[in-house]
Parts: sequence; C-alpha cells; structure tokens
Amino acid sequence: MAGHSKWANIKHRKAAQDKKRAKIWTRIIKEITIAARDGGPDIDSNPALRLAVQNGKGANLPKDTIERAIKKGSGAEAANLQSYTYEGYGPHGIAIFIYATTDNLNRTVASVRSIFTKNNGSLGTNGSLSFIFETKGVFTIVRESILDWDTEELELELIDGGADELVFEEDVLIVYTTFEHYGDMQATLQKLDIEAMSTEIQQLPTTTKKLELTEAQEVLKIIDKFEEDDDIQNVFHNLELTDEIIAQLENSQYE
Repeated sequence: MAGHSKWANIKHRKAAQDKKRAKIWTRIIKEITIAARDGGPDIDSNPALRLAVQNGKGANLPKDTIERAIKKGSGAEAANLQSYTYEGYGPHGIAIFIYATTDNLNRTVASVRSIFTKNNGSLGTNGSLSFIFETKGVFTIVRESILDWDTEELELELIDGGADELVFEEDVLIVYTTFEHYGDMQATLQKLDIEAMSTEIQQLPTTTKKLELTEAQEVLKIIDKFEEDDDIQNVFHNLELTDEIIAQLENSQYE
C-alpha cells in the first residue's frame, strides 16, 4: 500500500497549499450540513458531525461558518442534498472514482458526463471499477499532537483499534483502516484523546498506471475540471504519482 500513503500525503500537502480554499470549505460545509441533518445538531451525540466539524477546524473553516452549516442541517434546504458516486475512465485509460453531493441530480449527472466527454473520457456504471479501488478509512494526525506518546505504544493502540497501515511522514501520521473498521478507529482516537486533522472515507487504487508527463497532464486537467464543480466532493484515480507529476500537483503549473 505504498502508493496509498503517497496519494494520501499528496492530497494532504496539496490541500494545505491549494489556492482553491473556497472549494475545500464548500465540500466540508456540505459534510457538516448532511451530518447535522442525519444525526442531529449535537456534536457530543453525533459522531459523524463531530468528525465533519473536526475536518472543518483542520481546514481553518471559521467557527461561525461551522455553526451556520450545523444550523442549516435542520432546515428544508438540507433535506434536498443527496450523495452519489460516479465511476469512469479518463484519458489514457486512467480510472476515476467521484463522490458528489447535490440538490439536483440531473444537473450533476449532466455535468459529470460532459466533463468526461469533453476531456477524452467516458462515464461508466457504478461498480465497474470495484476491481481497481478499495474503500479505506484515512485518518491524518498532526505529528506534533502525539509527541508525548511512545511510538511503539501508540502503534499497538492503533492496531488494536483497527489500523491496517500506519505511515509516519515528516509532519503527519496517516492511519489506514478497512471500511469496516472506520468507526472503530474513530472510537479509538476519541478514547486516546487524539484529534485527527482530517478523517475521510477514500477510494484508494489497488494498482496504478504510469504515464508520460504529457499524457499525465491530460489526466490532471480532467481531474481539475471535476474538482472545480461545486457538486463534486472528492475525486480519486489510479494515475501513478511520479516526482514530475507531484511537482505539477504542488505547483499547479498545468493548464
């Protein structure tokens, strides 16, 4: 799962540097709104809301914006928000998995199909990429917040809590779980009084595909188009992230 850790770390670093902070905030606001709608506005009794708010704090979402999103969750507008997934192929056979949250399914489907079509891709059917991606819980913890822990002791606690991979990066610890153990890890971190900077359900590739830089740029372009769409929450792919591509992601030099 080395590729998984690199992908999650790049997402973390890209998010930290991304000029499109408004897009990140929009995604988290929707997460907070839906969590409040489905489980109520009380953070203490609603684990999903607690995690969504935690993600908002990690992204420096203003406190009053978080409070408005929670309040919005009890309104009529929130009732119309629904979550969907889309699967397809981008340029050069790169698999793309999309999470979307929308109040207008027809608009979102049309937009997703249009982006695929206009960028040499094709929209597939749900489940068609199940052999390429696996559903994982991904918890990103700031290393500074766990300095008081003995590393070996912490590893044992997290493994007991359902972790199937731990990746210690320079500034973060990334914890992976199966989808089934996602809730167990949430409970474990709460028990250990460790607050994750972000926590997500992600679709991570079991295999990746390597492309030349010029071909990879076409894939990065379609991914960028998807991420610009307000209805799309998250985009996953199986493009192998070489050093050249990582530079493209971090510097946003591609058009």
